[in-house]
Amino acid sequence: MNLQVMGEYLPLYIRAFVLTIRIGWAGIALAFFIGIAAAFIMHFKIPVLKLFVRAYVELFRNTPLLVQLFFIYFGLPKLGLSISAETTGIVGLGLLGGSYMAESFRSGLDNVPVSQVESAFSLGMKKGLTFAEVIFPQALAVSIPGIVANLVFLLKETSVFSAISLMDLMFTAKDLIGLYYDTTECLVMLVIAYFIMLLPVSVLGSFVEKRFRYRIYGV
Repeated sequence: MNLQVMGEYLPLYIRAFVLTIRIGWAGIALAFFIGIAAAFIMHFKIPVLKLFVRAYVELFRNTPLLVQLFFIYFGLPKLGLSISAETTGIVGLGLLGGSYMAESFRSGLDNVPVSQVESAFSLGMKKGLTFAEVIFPQALAVSIPGIVANLVFLLKETSVFSAISLMDLMFTAKDLIGLYYDTTECLVMLVIAYFIMLLPVSVLGSFVEKRFRYRIYGV
């Protein structure tokens, strides 16, 4: 393994790393927004909307991100809607992630005991306060493991962005391998980059989960 070659490639990987992080977390932010909204609709069984949300969740959970990206990037222009590759990555990741986040948030909401809500009402708490102080904290504590798993999954899914010509980590590694045949060096740097990207998410997720459980349940 040639360390000099790896040093020469490092600026390219740093640039690709920043791009991957930027698109990945922008997509995740969109996924959170979609997931929370969809979870509320499913949990509170809002008429008509729940059918559309359920269809959306099943569609995006059961189709690959690569297919979704191809449809957005290559298919939508046929309908007169053309968007950039970066925006496609954000929207595609957000829609996919939203379907997974929706199930995580919904399971958390569904696991809050009805007795907790009834007790809050019996103490004179309004609906808004009951949701903010009783329902949401407990639902979030239950949802955190699933949310963290989804975050790791979505960040790993950024590896398919190279298919729509985004200069992400995977695109950079494949491009350098194709040009200079430094396969080992390029793949090692790719693995290290994803490890640096994903390890803090796993560690921080475990910490946050423990803190929430201690705050809510005292254990």
